Amino acid sequence: MLKKGCNSMEKDKEQVKAQSAICGLFCPSCANFIDTEEYPEKLEEKAQERGVAVEDLRCRGCRSDTLYIYCREHCFMKPCAEGRGIDFCGECPDYPCAQLSEFQSAKPHRLELWESQKRIKEAGYKKWHMEMLEHYSCPECNTINSAYNLTCRNCNHDPSCEYVRTHRSQIEEMMSKEP
Repeated sequence: MLKKGCNSMEKDKEQVKAQSAICGLFCPSCANFIDTEEYPEKLEEKAQERGVAVEDLRCRGCRSDTLYIYCREHCFMKPCAEGRGIDFCGECPDYPCAQLSEFQSAKPHRLELWESQKRIKEAGYKKWHMEMLEHYSCPECNTINSAYNLTCRNCNHDPSCEYVRTHRSQIEEMMSKEP
């Protein structure tokens, strides 16, 4: 994946940061990110089902120019972090704020935000990013899965990844309450 040479190494570093969300989410484990990268036809189907433009669903990471509409229109963390001159919420003296706490508790894919912020602070976002690649990868085929892929989206291994193994009951409970 990593290529030799200064320009590609710098590009890889920028890509890693673009995929490391300010709030502590791991962008490559997002269904919209996965579909943008691997299944553009799936994005088109989702867009038609939801009555939105396909561009509204595309995402290449929190700090990229291609953002999912929810993140583009509702993310309060990015402007807050920019205004405070920080890269991650965990660097903020007000961390964790009430808004971030509410955000964290609302969806299954956000269960590990506190652990992620702590690890980013301890090890740096590049090392954390590498750890998350493993955390969300299928132990059988190495496919990166989202928190919503209870079985691997490629080989059907159960569980799909360490994240799901760790949080399966919470994910299923939260998903059962969603409309």
